[in-house]
Amino acid sequence: MKAAIYKRYGPAEVVQLAEMPKPAIKPDEILIAIHATTVNRTDTGFRSAEYFVSRFFSGLWVPKNPILGCEFAGVVAEKGLLVKNFEIGDCVFGFDDETFGSHAEFKAIAAHKGVAHLHQSIPFETGAAIAEGAHYALGNIRASKIKAGEKALVYGASGAIGSAYVQLLKFFGVDVTAVVNAPRFDLMLHLGITKTIDYEKTDYTATTERYHVVFDAVGKTSFAQAKKVLLPGGVYISTEPGAWGQNIFYALMALKSKKTRVLFPIPTTTQEDMIFLGRLTAEGHFRPVIDSVFPFDDIVAAHKYVSAGQKTGNVVVRVQD
Repeated sequence: MKAAIYKRYGPAEVVQLAEMPKPAIKPDEILIAIHATTVNRTDTGFRSAEYFVSRFFSGLWVPKNPILGCEFAGVVAEKGLLVKNFEIGDCVFGFDDETFGSHAEFKAIAAHKGVAHLHQSIPFETGAAIAEGAHYALGNIRASKIKAGEKALVYGASGAIGSAYVQLLKFFGVDVTAVVNAPRFDLMLHLGITKTIDYEKTDYTATTERYHVVFDAVGKTSFAQAKKVLLPGGVYISTEPGAWGQNIFYALMALKSKKTRVLFPIPTTTQEDMIFLGRLTAEGHFRPVIDSVFPFDDIVAAHKYVSAGQKTGNVVVRVQD
C-alpha cells in the first residue's frame, strides 16, 4: 500500500511517500480502506517533536510508528472474527493518536476504539475532519464544567479546535465570544457566533465582559492575560503547555483554589465520543470547518501549510476516491 512515512523528527520534508505492507488485522480489529485523512497539529507536533516530551510516546530518538495520521474516514475492507459492531462495506470515521497510521491507503484499528459509523449523508472529506479538533474541545469543555447560560471566551476560534469549541459550546447553551481576526468574522457568523473580538486591533483583556471560562485553542495567550477577564472561580484552559510548561505547573498548583485557576486536562478518546460527534454532525449541530483539500501525493505540502499556523479549520488529504 502507499503510505506517507517519516523516519526521523524534523520539518515537513522528513515525510515521504513509500510502499508499505498492508496491515494484518487481529481478531478484534477492522481494516479500513482510507478515503480521506487530515494533517493537523497533532500530526505536525509529533513529526517535529517540538515538545520533547512527545518523544516519550512516539519514540525517544526515532519514530516507532513511521506512519502519521490520527484522523480518518473510509470503508471497512476486512473484519476480525470477534468483531460484531461493524460489517465489511460500512462507512466509518474516527481518531487514533496511539498508533496513528491514517496517512496510508489502509489502517487497522480495534473495533472498540475511537471508530464509529459515518452517516451516509456525510462525505468522506468531511468525516475525516470530525474528530481531532472536536475531541480535544469536547474533553476540555467537560473538564471546565461550564453550564448552559454561562459565558466563555474562545481565543483562536477559527482553527480545527477553536471552530469545534464554538460549535459545541453553542450546542450546550453557552454564551460564546470568539477571538479571531476580522477576515474570519463571517465564518463565526456562519457558525452561529455573533460576539467577536478582532485580536489584531483589540486586546481582548480590555473588554468589560467577564467569563466563566477562557479556552485558548492555539496556545497564544496566557493565564496571566486571561485571568483579567475571568470571573471569580473562573477557569483558563489551553491546548498547549505554555512557556516552560507553565500551564501544567499552574494546573497542579491550583487544584483546590476557589480563585481563577488553570486546568490542563489529559485528552482521551472513546468510541462513545466518536458516536456522539458523528450524531451531532449528521444532525447539523456540528460541522467541521475545512480549509483546503490536498491530494495524497501533495501531503508534504499539506504538512508545510499546517506548520505555518495560518489554516482555518481543518486541512484534509484525499487518499483515494
